[in-house]
Amino acid sequence: MPHTSNVQTPGRARPPAAVRPPATDVRIRAARLFAIAERAGWVSALVLSVSAFTGWYTGHASGGIPPTAVIGWHTGVLGKLVFFAGLVVLALHALRLVGLELPPSVPESLVVVGIGLLATTFVLVRLISIPEPFVDAGRGIGIWISLAAGLALLVAGVLRAGEEL
Repeated sequence: MPHTSNVQTPGRARPPAAVRPPATDVRIRAARLFAIAERAGWVSALVLSVSAFTGWYTGHASGGIPPTAVIGWHTGVLGKLVFFAGLVVLALHALRLVGLELPPSVPESLVVVGIGLLATTFVLVRLISIPEPFVDAGRGIGIWISLAAGLALLVAGVLRAGEEL
């Protein structure tokens, strides 16, 4: 009878656990930032379009007359251009969802940056220079919302451009 030793044999070796990149991985953060920038882009474009129909100027109440508000659409061409600037960015986003994209030589992020810059400039012009018929009116909350939406659109485009380039 052969002699066996009382040595414990090792068990099966466990394969190493799947190594996942840490949550702070640069690629994961960049993908999250791109998704946030994309969502911020269309949300700010929607707010920009809707803000053209909010009160940009408010009249003072006197003598029992209720206060009046002038919406951005009625402030001239610039108010209408703010609406259409937001609408163009929404259309670009909708076209991309359908599968149609701009040519590679025209990055969509730079188009969004340009539209955001134009919209912000239009709102700043209306913020500084009140149209002639509304000189006695003060600035309403709508023009500040439009300014914030234009700046948010500009920032979202810059963030997307940083990812694409």
